[in-house]
Amino acid sequence: MSKSERELLVDLLRERSFERKRVVLASGRESDFFIDCKQAALTAEGHALLGSLMFEALDALPRCEAVAGVELGGCPLASAVSLTSFVRGRPLPAFYVRKEAKDHGSKRLVEGDRSLVPGMPIVMLEDVVTTGGSTLKAVEKLTAAGGRVVGVVAIVDRLEGGAEAIRAAGLPLVSLCTRRDFIPDDPA
Repeated sequence: MSKSERELLVDLLRERSFERKRVVLASGRESDFFIDCKQAALTAEGHALLGSLMFEALDALPRCEAVAGVELGGCPLASAVSLTSFVRGRPLPAFYVRKEAKDHGSKRLVEGDRSLVPGMPIVMLEDVVTTGGSTLKAVEKLTAAGGRVVGVVAIVDRLEGGAEAIRAAGLPLVSLCTRRDFIPDDPA
């Protein structure tokens, strides 16, 4: 029996992205493990697996007309899902949401905004959810640009309150993996 796409993704994340080490996360919290999803997402296999799995995860959320990724980890995800959507006959444009507006050129917070129609339903794509703070900030920026975020798909939920914060903001969340795929719970 061959492995499922999800099993292949978890194997790739374990091999390329997961490390047991002390780190300070973007949220400011300390952790005893780090998962740098970009290391897996930026491989050809990772791009294909994430495009497929995240595109399929959209079915569990309210219907969207576009996907968006948070700079930097969410950008390849948005591109992978957009490409997959085109190949599968349901083209969805991708947007990249910057953390800060460029200080030159267009000074945009949202790249790809020429495809953005006011009120357009969009799903936000994230690599890792910890507290949910960066996701919710990106949702605010996309909303200010005229989009309407209808849900979130994440590669990994660290199970540290982020999913609850996102859901408390009224957004459904689908995670492809959780911390338990990398660190099993201690039997009590």
